[in-house]
Amino acid sequence: MDFKELDPVLHSQLRLAIISLLVSEQEAEFTWLKEKTNATAGNLSVQINKLRDAAYITVVKQFKDNYPQTMCKITAAGKKAFENYVTSIQSYLNVGKRTSKS
Repeated sequence: MDFKELDPVLHSQLRLAIISLLVSEQEAEFTWLKEKTNATAGNLSVQINKLRDAAYITVVKQFKDNYPQTMCKITAAGKKAFENYVTSIQSYLNVGKRTSKS
């Protein structure tokens, strides 16, 4: 049995939710991510910073109609990390399938 290591950056429920949303949307506004994940603003901000520090997303703070807006966009490294994470999870699931057939 070969268990692949799970990316510790993505092995967090909220960070995984954020990156999953960004994989399908490419980019999203902070308040939309907050709404979709049901996270508090403080927790979401901390997790976004961890994803940014890992270079999985970029964060752009700007103004729209005189209101601050924070946009999060997935990077190529973030997409690759997500794909690798999914592959690793699948390896755990497939081990269970192989052992139940034997």
